[in-house]
Amino acid sequence: MNNIDELRRHLFATLEALGDKEKPMDIDRAKAISEVAQTIINSAKVEVEHLKVAGGTGTGFMDRPGITRRISA
Repeated sequence: MNNIDELRRHLFATLEALGDKEKPMDIDRAKAISEVAQTIINSAKVEVEHLKVAGGTGTGFMDRPGITRRISA
């Protein structure tokens, strides 16, 4: 499932891997993960702004399963 909760799990796992004293994650890899995450977040922000203008329920990226919310302006 690709949603905000899954993104958070990946980002926290990256933080944990960076802090691993025995086998830390490569900094370049962590930066790449961060950049991709920021791109996903930015696209979600655009989606929210679009929904405010056009109405709708969104893709479910930020909603919990089984819950749909209508975003109003």
